[in-house]
Amino acid sequence: MPFKPHGKHLIAGEWIAGSDTFESSPAHGPSHHYSVGTVDLVDRAVQAAEQAFETYSATSREQRAVFLETIADEIDARGADITEIGTQETGLPAGRLEGERGRTVGQLRLFADHIRKGDYLDRRHDAALPDRQPAPRPELVMVQRPIGPVAVFGASNFPLAFSTAGGDTAAALAAGCPVVVKGHSAHPGTGEIVAEAILAAVEKCGMPAGVFSLIQGGDRKVGAALVQHPLIKAVGFTGSLAGGRALFDLCAARPEPIPFFGELGSVNPMFVMPEALQARGEEIGRGWAGSLTMGAGQFCTNPGIALVIDGEAADRFIAAAADGLKQIDAQVMLTDGIAQAFCSGRDQIAQSSAARPVMVTEAEGRSASPALYETTAAEFLENPMLHHEVFGPLGLVVRAASAEEFEAIARGLEGQLTATLHIDEADIEAAQALRPILERKAGRLLVNGFPTGVEVSDTMVHGGPYPASTNFGATSVGTLSIRRFLRPVCYQNMPEALLPEDARG
Repeated sequence: MPFKPHGKHLIAGEWIAGSDTFESSPAHGPSHHYSVGTVDLVDRAVQAAEQAFETYSATSREQRAVFLETIADEIDARGADITEIGTQETGLPAGRLEGERGRTVGQLRLFADHIRKGDYLDRRHDAALPDRQPAPRPELVMVQRPIGPVAVFGASNFPLAFSTAGGDTAAALAAGCPVVVKGHSAHPGTGEIVAEAILAAVEKCGMPAGVFSLIQGGDRKVGAALVQHPLIKAVGFTGSLAGGRALFDLCAARPEPIPFFGELGSVNPMFVMPEALQARGEEIGRGWAGSLTMGAGQFCTNPGIALVIDGEAADRFIAAAADGLKQIDAQVMLTDGIAQAFCSGRDQIAQSSAARPVMVTEAEGRSASPALYETTAAEFLENPMLHHEVFGPLGLVVRAASAEEFEAIARGLEGQLTATLHIDEADIEAAQALRPILERKAGRLLVNGFPTGVEVSDTMVHGGPYPASTNFGATSVGTLSIRRFLRPVCYQNMPEALLPEDARG
């Protein structure tokens, strides 16, 4: 029997209907009505999370690991329903939804394994030195401790991996923090099914009901109330620069400011070095076209800008990229608003005298087709508008006159999630000059690859200097993301019986 959403909020174990509703806008299939979130529901959910914190933060790492694994199992058990409604709401193909579900449950299981090992706690111990002169040293123990209730905002472009049970939620739960999710109105049915899976895991594992709540979208006041609630201690967000910055400012303006871990996207520049361009520029161009249009270009790691040294090899690179883009049919975008924003961003570039069209297609309704433009390094440096992300399948080629212009562009870049170098052996010396510049600009540096696709692992960094993210010292992907929701506590001369379990021994 097909899944039919009930459209309610999940507040501390109870499904609650609201007095107002909004209608979903699926890419295809039936629409449904969902309750609109309210400030009162925010308060109820956060109060329940605070009540749950004392119990949940005291659970053992093994208990939390089993909880994460049970959530993963419950999501997998609902896989067919998730794929069905997820494809309807987002327009993403079934294979993409199934792959994203695998990534989502995979990171839950990875985090379970990670917290079992305990290394993330960064435990430290300085033994007492009672006879030290001129002053004795007390015994000191340091360990990372959970911070309290965490707010998470679902992302429009990843209905599973960065939403209800995505990376932010998984990291906070792994750390020992209850979570209140504000669901994204682009995929409320998908969020509802995943919330059902989490609730089933809460009940099976005997966790406190307030450890997780989902408040559906529909009202911007809900987001503001959530980040400003005095019991919320941190926020995880993946979305637009404008929306993220507005929430960040609210967090900073609170009587008690809190960290806002916002991942806001970037243009992810790709530097094609001269020898690589000469030897295999056409191959790189075709690969870039595939990366640029993956998921209709709706990845925060979409490599929107390619930089090449001007000449015949650059011509061949551009021709190959354009030919690759011509093979890509129009793709349905995640929401009507995202499609409109893509058209607006494309038109802004098209109307600029600094950019020239290489390949332009028309978009219709919620669908988008690829577009390719080119400019010079001098024009790029003089026009900051060209540096801005266009969320969708649009590429800009920057023709530079020399490696020195590469360096000037690199120095002028804003913060990025990724930066890529395509090199051959003879490019190493020039790449050595670029690497320390790009290292200050991006959270992940790649060689001879494409940034779309982010490995969930111990070493991954998905973040970067502003405006790529609001906290350059954090990552929203990988096991290091758990540390966002912990803080170090030092215990001085504390009897072992009084220490938290994780600080003992």
